[in-house]
Formats: sequence, structure tokens, C-alpha cells
Amino acid sequence: MRNTAKITTAVLAVGALTLGLSACGSDKDTASDTSGPLVVAASPVPHAEILNYVKDDLAQKAGLDLEVKEVTDYVTPNTSTEDGSVDANFFQTTPYLDDFNKKRGTHIVSVVDVHLEPLGLYSNKVDKAADLKSGATVAVPNDTVNEGRALQLLAANGLITLKDGVGTTATPADITENPKNLKFKELEAATTPRSLGDVDAAVVNGNYAIEADLKPAEDALVLESAKDNPNNNLLAVKEGQEDDPRVKKLAKLLTSPEVKKFIEDKYDGAVLPSF
Repeated sequence: MRNTAKITTAVLAVGALTLGLSACGSDKDTASDTSGPLVVAASPVPHAEILNYVKDDLAQKAGLDLEVKEVTDYVTPNTSTEDGSVDANFFQTTPYLDDFNKKRGTHIVSVVDVHLEPLGLYSNKVDKAADLKSGATVAVPNDTVNEGRALQLLAANGLITLKDGVGTTATPADITENPKNLKFKELEAATTPRSLGDVDAAVVNGNYAIEADLKPAEDALVLESAKDNPNNNLLAVKEGQEDDPRVKKLAKLLTSPEVKKFIEDKYDGAVLPSF
């Protein structure tokens, strides 16, 4: 889990990296130049780890010069892709991307789905979701997309019923049936693992589960499935760059049997291949 010092360091690092990405963009002749390395902005875990595996073990043989830029916030990767500071990014889901484009006026598009960081329901007090007592408190992420995912996970496992068609925009106000009279505590996603000592259960994102030493395949009471999941993490580029031959090579490598095995072996269910 992160402490205050780590968070402060990460914030400072993001500011420095944002400047670094902008400087990187100034060295490019044009946004459509395909002669240099493919520069990809990515979240450290698991995205950059997966990309670095590709870089170290697969890229040279495929004739791909790959450069990985680690970014710890969820804004810089898209804005840097939009302005050409980087060629692509790997950190987000389709609902997040759609919401970002709508709010920011950017033109980022998906290239290929790679993996799912499954949300799971965790508890220090019960061993089964069905054992949650009446009136139990459940912590959920407070951002629009992940709160909706959390409620959909609970609905898919019979704990609540939601209005038809609410999807990832669901909030507790959209609950139509709540047989256990569950109470919801809305928290920043990164803090949900820390809440497990204070609530009866918490829905935790896969990446934060990894950081908290939770093992989704073993510890989660219920877990999202990667099959047909709209929240798979994707490789993205600015619209018009989908046919960049470097991007096509990376997309092929990211969905290769070698990467599938790497994900399965390294993350033990905390990250699931979606191809």
C-alpha cells in the first residue's frame, strides 16, 4: 500500500515526466514520422511491465524499436498522444477513453484489447459474498467508471439489482433491489484496499490489489471475467495513426502467445489476458 511519502514522490515524478514527454515531442519532425522508435506512455503496473517484456524479449526479432515511458497519472498519456509527444499509450479502458475524448476534445482511438485488471470483492470478515450480513458496509471506488463496474460486479453476483441499461455509469441511486440492505462507502480507488479493516467488504481494482499483496484468484470473494468485458485495457493511438507499421507490430506482439503466457505466469490472476 502507498504511504504519504510515496504519494508525494509519485506526484513530483508525474510533473517531471510530463515535462519530459513534452520535451520528447519537440524532437519529432512530425506526428506521423514512422522512422524512429515507437514511444509508448504506460502506467507502471502492469502496462509498462508488459511492454518492457515485449521490448526485451520480442521486439528486436520483430524489427520493432520500442521505447517505454512510465506515467503515473491518467491524463498525461492521452494528452501526450494527442499532441504527438508520444506515439501511443497503454493504460486505459474503452469507457475511460470514450469519456476522456468527450470531455477533453481529444481524438484517441483503440488499436487492440490486451488485458483486464479484474475488479474483485474482498473482505477480512467473511469468506463468501453470500455471508455478508444485512446492513453490511461495502467500499466502492468513487470515480464514475469504476464505481459503475463495482456495482455491476455486485449485481452480476446477485447482491443487488440495478436499473436496466445503466452500465458503467451506475451509482448507488440506480439500485432497484438491495435484499441485504448493503451500505456503500465511496472512496478513491487507490484507498479501497486500506479500507478492508474498517468495512465489511471492498471492491478493489486489479492493479491496486497487486500493490496491496492481494491475490485475486485466491482472495477475491467474486471477480470480474475478461470474456466480452468492456473494461479491458487497450493500446491506443491518435486517430489516423492506426496504420503506422510500428503500431501494427506492437499490437501483434501484445496479443501473442508469449505475452499471454507472461501475463498468466507473472500476475497469477490479478491480470487476465483478453485475447
